[in-house]
Amino acid sequence: MESEGGVLLPLFDEHPMMPWNDLRRGECCGRYESQSDGYYCKLCVFFVHKKCGNNELSQFIDHPSHPNHTLQLRHDKGGNICDSCGWKIAKLCYRCQMCDFDLDLHCAKYPPPDVIDNFETHPHKLTLVKEPILFNCSAKCGKASVGLTYKCDECDVAFHVDCVWHPATDHPTEVNHPYHSLHPLKLLTGPPPDYSDGKCRLCGTEIDKELFYNCSSCNFTLDMPCVLNPPQKSLVDPKVHDHQLTLLPRLDSFTCNACGLKGDRSPYACFDCGFMIHQDCLGLPRVININRHDHRVSRTSVLGDAAMNSVCGVCRKKVDWTCGGFYCKRCPGYVFHSKCATRNDVWNGKELEGVPEEEEGTKPYVVIDENTIQHFSHKEHYLRRIHGNGVLYENNKRCSACIHPIGLQSFYGCMDCHFSLHQKCAECPKKKRHVLHNERLTLVTNKDLEVFSCDACYRRSNGFMYKDGGKEFDVLCGSISEPFLHPSHPHHPLYYIPTEEVEICNGDCGFALGFKCATLPQVVKNRVDDHPLS
Repeated sequence: MESEGGVLLPLFDEHPMMPWNDLRRGECCGRYESQSDGYYCKLCVFFVHKKCGNNELSQFIDHPSHPNHTLQLRHDKGGNICDSCGWKIAKLCYRCQMCDFDLDLHCAKYPPPDVIDNFETHPHKLTLVKEPILFNCSAKCGKASVGLTYKCDECDVAFHVDCVWHPATDHPTEVNHPYHSLHPLKLLTGPPPDYSDGKCRLCGTEIDKELFYNCSSCNFTLDMPCVLNPPQKSLVDPKVHDHQLTLLPRLDSFTCNACGLKGDRSPYACFDCGFMIHQDCLGLPRVININRHDHRVSRTSVLGDAAMNSVCGVCRKKVDWTCGGFYCKRCPGYVFHSKCATRNDVWNGKELEGVPEEEEGTKPYVVIDENTIQHFSHKEHYLRRIHGNGVLYENNKRCSACIHPIGLQSFYGCMDCHFSLHQKCAECPKKKRHVLHNERLTLVTNKDLEVFSCDACYRRSNGFMYKDGGKEFDVLCGSISEPFLHPSHPHHPLYYIPTEEVEICNGDCGFALGFKCATLPQVVKNRVDDHPLS
């Protein structure tokens, strides 16, 4: 179905998809295709083969590999394994819910034969066992698996379906490749030879149980994408570099000028100025949102003097100002390594160049006078600011946003009802970004007082929450931004380190603070003590 700006493929993606002629590996069936045309969603970074994306896919099929039940076309979001070939399922599969049986699109289209009597490395007839069993593959891979298998009854050995049968591949046993003109490359099945480094010479992808091409004389190995769709020998792209870039297809240590990291093979190089870049850095986005900053950040080819003494806003390590990276146009000196800014746990994968920026609209209240506001969560009445002045309010007077006692803090109170907000909670923006989620969160008032569990500290609350989809943070955890200042550690700011799931001091003191402890009230009153506890 045609749509403005692209083609709608409802089985795959909710956004219009654009034609794409360098598909390499499709995320529909997960297989390599000699026909490289297909579709691409720029927003989701999602690729679909043309033949997988057309309307010939049936919602229900009966398949010989699972004769007892009908299989239904389903989206796979958990990285399941195809029960026929043992490959990881990309995005779609045919599934039997009753038996927990999954079949990828490739195996659904090319069902394995019941009998194979011409397998080149085994002299006897092989019979397909259609019930999943535990076995050790006797082919080259030698791996233990659970799934469908081909067995030899005479020798009592078993093989992966995918190790003995490669239907409709149309891949020649030898190819002449433009990046290795000395000798033809031979088609092999993984694992790669012991003498190789186990990686594709051009792109560096690890080669495991997959088809690949190899020249044993030169120890030259290519994976299927680089054989079917080899990278361009040269390219001119002013968004990447001002001069022509040429691929150097060899093992060679270099520093990438786009990301500042080391590389060991096949960079694109500029012979005019010595610029070198990883192949996968050619596609770095230009403008993105990241969860460490509320403003958009933009990529530049050289960070320059502004980053000379700066550290990366994600990893907190020094930035090489002579290399490329991302920076905030509004916040001087706020910079990010290219690879840090585009990490899966930092960036949502959406390129925003040419996309109008949303109006912020994050202010949560309207100022009525110096001490009075109208808050969006309580529009029916004005709220008046009451200064703390060292007065400890009773525990039964609580903030409607965080549910903590008002304590000694200044707060906004309603003169007509019992609604109160800590001044800090009243100032929480209506929309913000958070280190634990890649999309912008919206402040929700929870007027029905439904209890929820915070995804940061795991406490239960019925106060305000920051929310996006199924992700929910209480207002205290959701309002934390970097740098995070906490009174228990006044000497240095704290920054989030995802491997530890805590806020870590950027100094040398090793101070760590979890979300649960970071959001405890600073002062409380116990019912058996007349004095505040802090």
